[in-house]
Amino acid sequence: MTSLSGSEDELLLERQLCFALAAASRAVISAYRPVLQELNLTHPQYLVMLTLWEASPRSVNEISEALLLGPATVSPLLKRLEASGYVTRRRVQGDERSLAVGLTAEGAALRDRARAVPGTMLGKLGLNRTEAEELHGSMTRLIRFAKTDHAESDGAPGASQEIAASGNTSTTTGR
Repeated sequence: MTSLSGSEDELLLERQLCFALAAASRAVISAYRPVLQELNLTHPQYLVMLTLWEASPRSVNEISEALLLGPATVSPLLKRLEASGYVTRRRVQGDERSLAVGLTAEGAALRDRARAVPGTMLGKLGLNRTEAEELHGSMTRLIRFAKTDHAESDGAPGASQEIAASGNTSTTTGR
């Protein structure tokens, strides 16, 4: 095996932020699976239901925007939720191209059973509420920066400045 110089160490798989995020995403979603099976929901369906428990009815576009997914990805989820009896889909009067998605009585009642999910998941993931809130804040900031062009040359704060501001010096932006 060859020895790597300091700059080549940045290319080790174990140091890649993208790999850690992808692996964490798969692991967390997998941990949700048995909890959500009790509600007869998949993880993507759970996310759709969360949007509808916040506000119902909503358009497909509003749900898509909230979930950062395209309408073509959300539509099959809505069809399955409708088949399960949790939601209704109706054409918006005056705009036949738009669908309003609303909760059925069963879908609204499911919210009471779902109230246990966040606490259950904190325990399964070994997090307390403060740690979860900090992680959520970091992930939300990461999503915001990844969705926009923040070239450091234009004076906008770059990822290295964001990491420095957060006090996390264990990660570099080259990953």
